[in-house]
Amino acid sequence: MRFTSRILQLIAASALLVLALPAGADAFPDKPIRWIVPYPPGGSTDILTRIIGQKMSESFGQSVIIENRGGASGIIGVEAAAKAAPDGYTLLMTASGPHAINPSLFPKLPYDPVRNFAPITLVAKLPMLLLVHPSLPANNLRELIAHIKSRPEPFAFASIGSGTPSHLALELFREMAGVQLTHVPYKGSGPALTALLGGQEAMVLFDSVLSSMSHVKSSRLKAIAVSTAERLPALPDVPTVAESGLPGFDAYTWTAAVAPAGVPADRLAKISAEMMRILQLPDVREKITGQGAIPVGNSPTEFGAFAQAEIEKWGKLIRSANIRAE
Repeated sequence: MRFTSRILQLIAASALLVLALPAGADAFPDKPIRWIVPYPPGGSTDILTRIIGQKMSESFGQSVIIENRGGASGIIGVEAAAKAAPDGYTLLMTASGPHAINPSLFPKLPYDPVRNFAPITLVAKLPMLLLVHPSLPANNLRELIAHIKSRPEPFAFASIGSGTPSHLALELFREMAGVQLTHVPYKGSGPALTALLGGQEAMVLFDSVLSSMSHVKSSRLKAIAVSTAERLPALPDVPTVAESGLPGFDAYTWTAAVAPAGVPADRLAKISAEMMRILQLPDVREKITGQGAIPVGNSPTEFGAFAQAEIEKWGKLIRSANIRAE
């Protein structure tokens, strides 16, 4: 009887201890995590998500399920994430398009990138290359600007689509260089590169390193400059736009992890710390660099401030250039 009584007392004490634990002090995560990518499989955002997701799965001991929900300039996937339960089991790998450009490009969005999401970390920057057809008589930025200004009519300039980072980099270049340009939008990187490779109407393009690197390496295209403020380790001899005559020029796409607003602070902190740790791993950094990207991994506060600055920067340009979604 005494033994049974003692057991019952221990059970009661354990139950009281569990009840006394603070809210949120659980074994998170104790089930699979869903990570939404607002683009189809195979793109840079999807690849980066899978690199980090695999490491998270190993360290958390839970599956990280990548869910691709592409379409409508990323709006479909981002809206789905915004409406998900704020419990830490749904994440979003957002990008500069849906997070920083769409708010000014579309008059009505079914989400607010600031109010509806909690920042986690900036995963990577994806630089663009200023590309020209080899037949163009310009081997650096100054020669390109001089060539454009020497022509009596506006110079044709391609992009991978209206309102894309490729287009906005073009508009920033036009504004800072003081040149007249005719925008020729294509439906994606593939068609734009095909036109450029063929020496068609538009012989200049800003495009991602991931898409265009092989054409530069094979000398089918010339890389005039890098769009970021720093040079690329993969192309150390290609100068930046800023150092080539347009100081302050800095344009690139980026990917970042966010969660639905309202996720408990302890869970958000655990996810953020783990992603920042993963982004410092040598093998992860090597894989990201291999995608033509620059790994980052900053704090939620730092990414939040960065995202707000990006929204303001591109919003100002979209309004001044009167850019509209098509």
